[in-house]
This record gives sequence, structure tokens and C-alpha cells, in this order.
Amino acid sequence: MEQSTADKKTRDRARGADADTGGEAIGPLASETGTTTIADAVVTKVAGIATREVPGVYDLGGGAARAIGGATRALGIGDERSQGVSVEVGELEAAVDLIVVIEYGESIPQVAHQIRDNVVKRIQGITGLEVAEVNIAVTDLYFPGDEQPEQIEQSRVA
Repeated sequence: MEQSTADKKTRDRARGADADTGGEAIGPLASETGTTTIADAVVTKVAGIATREVPGVYDLGGGAARAIGGATRALGIGDERSQGVSVEVGELEAAVDLIVVIEYGESIPQVAHQIRDNVVKRIQGITGLEVAEVNIAVTDLYFPGDEQPEQIEQSRVA
């Protein structure tokens, strides 16, 4: 069975070959002298930091993830930069899933748009990977005066 031209281009792009010229793609992560691979953890941290840079984002992660993250940070083993962030990294592109808590009073569509723009800009600028998609799940709103689980736990200990 013969493969379509579109299927061949997709397969070749995933391997790093330029389907139009038949040669090897020379891009930001590949050259004649070698290739660069980017670990998922690197893209996860970049996406997490980029998301937190956006005004109106209070936190990342669902309620349980934030509680566990607070406990692991208290023990010195957690990394809040990856909390609420999931990525899939290929040779040329990445897809990002985010779970965010937005501050009450902010426009969720506007904040989501700013998150997407900043995450794409940062990932492409820092890693050279194209960003295929940034999916955002808003799971909660933060109201000023709300206490976080770690704050409640610390007040019980004191």
C-alpha cells in the first residue's frame, strides 16, 4: 500500500528530515555536527515558570497537588515549578497541559490567552522547540484571605 505525501512529510518531520528537500533538517536543535535533545523536565520547568509570570495566576495544580506540594516543599524535596504542569516533548515540538488557579476578579479568557502567549514564547525562546498546543484547566479561583493548606498546617503546629 502506498503512503500519502502528507503521511511521509509527517513521518520525516518527526525524524528530523526535511521532506521537501529530502535532506536533513538543520534547525535550532540539529546541525551537521550533532543534535540537542531537551528533557521533559526542562520544558516542564520552563512552562511552570512562564505560567507563574502571568498576572492573575495565583497558583498551579489542583487542590490535592497543592497540598502535597506544600508538604514536600516543607521537607525540602518538592519543586513547585513542575506542579500542575504536564508536557509531551518530541524531537521538534512540545505539547503542554496546565492546571491553574486564577485570582478572583480576573478575566479567565484573558489570563488564559496571556498564559498561552507567554508559555509559547518562553519554550520556543529557551529550548527552540515549537509548541503544538497549550491546554489550560482552570480548577479553582483564589479569593483574598483564603488560606492555603500549608498555612493552616503551620498555624496548627505553632
